[in-house]
Amino acid sequence: MKERIEVNPDIHFGKPCVAGTRIPVQSVLELVGEGLSFPEIIQDYYPELQVEDIQACIRYAIDMLASEDIHISTPA
Repeated sequence: MKERIEVNPDIHFGKPCVAGTRIPVQSVLELVGEGLSFPEIIQDYYPELQVEDIQACIRYAIDMLASEDIHISTPA
């Protein structure tokens, strides 16, 4: 799945995009978050995407969260 997502400093200020497109991962995830089905996203918004591209966006987000360190501070 990682070959489907790329980060290029010359495209969308270096934000992750679907490889070979200018479609930001965030935009795809927002549509998924709004409850749109994969076929709806492809038909109504990004016909150049494949289901595997949308799955890669979700996997990318999961991987980013999994690698993130969360620091919780407690009040003194």
